[in-house]
Amino acid sequence: MAVVIAPYGSWESPISSDVVIEKSVSFKEVKVDPFQEETVFWSEMRPDEGGRYVVCSFTEGQEGFKSLTPKDFNCRTLVHEYGGGAFIVNRYRIYFSNYKDQRMYYQKVKKGVTAEPIPLTPEDKNWRYADASMFKKHIIVCVREDHEVISQGEKEAQNTLVSINRKTKEQFVLVSGKNFYSTPRVSQAGTLAWIQWDHPNMPWDFTELWVGELSHDGQSLKYGTKRKVLPEGDGSLSVMLPKWSPDDKLMFIHDKTNWWNLYQLDGDKETNLHPVEKEIGGPAWEFARSPYSCNPTGNGEVLVICGKDSDAHFSAVEYSVAYFLSIFGSTKDIICLKTSEEPQVVQLDVDYKLFRNVNYSANGKHAYLVAGSPKTFTKLIKLDVKTGSTTVIRACHSSNENFEPYYSVPKEVTWSTTYDAKAHGYYYPPQNKMYKGPKDQYPPLLVKVHGGPTASCSPSLDLQKQFFTSRGFAILDVNYRGSTGFGTTYRNALKSKWGILDIEDCCTGAQAMADQGKADPAKLAIDGGSAGGFAALAAITYHNVFSAATSFYGVSDLAALAAETHKFESRYLDTLIGPYPEEEKVYIARSPINRVDLINSALCIFQGSEDKIVPPNQAQMMYEAVKQKGNPVAYKEFKGEQHGFRKAENIKFCLDGEFYFYSKIFKFDAKGIEVDCQLPIDNLPDEGKN
Repeated sequence: MAVVIAPYGSWESPISSDVVIEKSVSFKEVKVDPFQEETVFWSEMRPDEGGRYVVCSFTEGQEGFKSLTPKDFNCRTLVHEYGGGAFIVNRYRIYFSNYKDQRMYYQKVKKGVTAEPIPLTPEDKNWRYADASMFKKHIIVCVREDHEVISQGEKEAQNTLVSINRKTKEQFVLVSGKNFYSTPRVSQAGTLAWIQWDHPNMPWDFTELWVGELSHDGQSLKYGTKRKVLPEGDGSLSVMLPKWSPDDKLMFIHDKTNWWNLYQLDGDKETNLHPVEKEIGGPAWEFARSPYSCNPTGNGEVLVICGKDSDAHFSAVEYSVAYFLSIFGSTKDIICLKTSEEPQVVQLDVDYKLFRNVNYSANGKHAYLVAGSPKTFTKLIKLDVKTGSTTVIRACHSSNENFEPYYSVPKEVTWSTTYDAKAHGYYYPPQNKMYKGPKDQYPPLLVKVHGGPTASCSPSLDLQKQFFTSRGFAILDVNYRGSTGFGTTYRNALKSKWGILDIEDCCTGAQAMADQGKADPAKLAIDGGSAGGFAALAAITYHNVFSAATSFYGVSDLAALAAETHKFESRYLDTLIGPYPEEEKVYIARSPINRVDLINSALCIFQGSEDKIVPPNQAQMMYEAVKQKGNPVAYKEFKGEQHGFRKAENIKFCLDGEFYFYSKIFKFDAKGIEVDCQLPIDNLPDEGKN
């Protein structure tokens, strides 16, 4: 079949919004039960069930997987609002937080029989729970976030570490007095390790690692045993994710070398197990991520996910001798290195390049983890750590259609930006086997800005991006200064410069793509969610690079954000901008809502009605101001949605709506997109209407 020459943006694509959302899930946490050797548990977010989080399991030899969370339950915690660490599994019981009431429940799961959940925490308390671990057979140690104190006059919720006795349902505060806690983990000998920090720090700025001995009943820490492990004195060390090895050696991650590396403490000796100029782990926006896992058999192996997404690899590090096993996604090799032997290479059976949430099986023979690549859907897999063979347990998307001829494969790009610095990103060219653009035209470019801003973009296969590229758009996914994966110095570059350097990196990136003939300079658009939404708004306010922007629950008023947002991020802006209200003038100057008079671009806004992180009034104020100025603007608010959209119908609407919006601004025929009657565009010139 002949390739059709057609204007960019007007290409027909089989990757519809229905395809994007149908039978799709998002993998969250992966867990194992130490007492079930060949069973893996995981949680998945299901858009077609209203964004419900469901715990599932798979046991070797069974046909298919099982959904374990009853329909009236939703395994999701709201601690820190972002959650994570919503469930654990131990001795044939699932302990989980339920979204609706935020109570903790336990549910027996044995021999294929799943019992109804039993409440473990009181219903008359406004308490939330996350990031649990077990002590002995029946004591859960976890983070508790008390919102009841706000009704008693406190300004913010109170976070503590507590123990919960499953038999008596009693709770006991173990550690208190700090603003935040995470990762309470108990050794076999009963030593509790945890991370703590205070305002204005975020967990990637400065945290402390502490330990203490639990009493035999788990109701308190033994007197005089509580001590700080790291850092020595004051400093800016980011310590995270402590874990005990099978022989009770304390392991953890910190960034004193400018990179988050994995360390082990043996007595007072601290050892970097795998010194690399790459990140092991990432920013702790959510609890209970798992970038490394100890072999439970005690053979000394530790599986490690190492490196930013573009060149992530997998390592197994033995902490007693110089030995490690690396799975390099770019070469499909497992390389086994020993000091006294030549490397032995075993070919992987699938070209996975991106990994997260690794856990050894209870017998130590396999590992379970989430894996993917720019060309394949993300999957939950079982890995044989000795042979490199993999088995797919569950894919995030179950479509049987072959869309590969329509997939745009990203290329990592670097460009010069302000202050003689370099910025990074991924460029996706338009790709559709049926179409090519006219020789005298360049494609419209959509610059995508990740949230956070302390986060990063990933080149993993994402049908929402392919929705655009298969219709003739190019995409530049930006890892601006302040993003993670490039070391602490790059991550800290945005301190006091949020709303400046990140925006400049997006603008210079778009201009670089246009200068290289990869984009039409007259058809540059930008979108993002949360902090990325702020970047989109700021870009069209303070720069004249983009003709259109889409903000998903983005910040428009920084002062309002500082005053109204939730506890976890309530002092985040102290480091990104400066303390408020001392630096009020800076907040005002960088807030797009205050300089709408500078905006000459079209704007589309999508917002959740129940967003506690960026309240809806910010989006509404921006919409009204741009509308009054006379610019093309569209606004859609989704009832029941929060910070990030989880319902299938809303995800679908955003995809169709954003593309439709650009078609009216850039004046191309958006074939197959039928949302014009659902997304009114104010101030649209007559020539832009159908």
